[in-house]
Amino acid sequence: MNISYREELKELSPYKPGKPIDDVKREYGLKEVIKLASNENPLGCSEKAKEAVKAACENLSIYPDGNATLLKEALAKKYNISTDEILPSSGSDEMIDLIAKTFINKGDEIIMADITFPRYIATTKMMGGIPKIVPLKNYTYDLDGMLKAITDKTKLIWLCNPNNPTGTMVSEKDIINFLDKVPENVVVAYDEAYREYVTRKDYPMDSIKFVKTYPNVLTMRTFSKAYGLAGIRVAYTIANKEIIENINKVRGPFNVNSLAQIAAIAALEDKEFLQKCFDVNVEGKKYLYDEFEKMGLFFPPSETNHIFVDVKKNGNEVFMEMQKRGVIIRPMGGTFIRVSIGTMEENKKFVEVLKEVLNN
Repeated sequence: MNISYREELKELSPYKPGKPIDDVKREYGLKEVIKLASNENPLGCSEKAKEAVKAACENLSIYPDGNATLLKEALAKKYNISTDEILPSSGSDEMIDLIAKTFINKGDEIIMADITFPRYIATTKMMGGIPKIVPLKNYTYDLDGMLKAITDKTKLIWLCNPNNPTGTMVSEKDIINFLDKVPENVVVAYDEAYREYVTRKDYPMDSIKFVKTYPNVLTMRTFSKAYGLAGIRVAYTIANKEIIENINKVRGPFNVNSLAQIAAIAALEDKEFLQKCFDVNVEGKKYLYDEFEKMGLFFPPSETNHIFVDVKKNGNEVFMEMQKRGVIIRPMGGTFIRVSIGTMEENKKFVEVLKEVLNN
């Protein structure tokens, strides 16, 4: 064909999701398959969210509230901020794209880590930005290295805390020291998708004060992980009014569907479910830590619902062999894999299959 495409697309590849459970069952003739690949909540979502969605199904012929008014009001009340400092999105993936569309011009330098959420580099390249990659240090963000990478061409810094896929985090003290030194004209996109799973006391749980102190900072949060609403796609970003107003200019008019808005509001109210998810994750993480140590496998301590572990064999081969045995994990390059923390039954099945694969 004689059709031409945007120059930036030459460096991009379509996202390749992992195989669905049903596909794996069919391909390998399996009756049971567990998926520990995408950091999903093994407990599902709040029953309150399910009931709210069921009740809302009568109104599917009506367009969603394009302003997400009730969700913004619920979030504003919870965090004691203004509704015009909040912008819901269809998951964090959409917000990452919106941020890129809002800020990145062709040729702008965008700073990010070498091992982090891959959407950052994809959306940077999509807009013609130039990725400036700063290697992790001890599997953790090298904030000093990022500061050194800043030039007069730097437009934006992607910062994932805790980090996906390594599960590591940087402390509140280190973040403040970092933000104090970032020029005011450089935007810091602070992604804290896994904040609800953090156990360390030095984590900046109240990141909204960063937004209040530093006008160039925006913080992204999601309902996909601890709240268990990954399938319905809903997240939100908190920033100063000017940033929110400009991101709003590139946002689709009905980006967060009605059921997602309603589910998120109900999920916010179910503190008991959120606590249960936290407790199950802590218990599962301790079990997997103990098993990895017995097997002599290295892993950096995780503050998320997944663990980045060196299995000492080709990660892709381990992934394929485990999939054949009904356990889906994520290969991460080299000898590393990432495993999501599941229910205790799922965790034990994973360990059993991993031992079998590694011993073969």
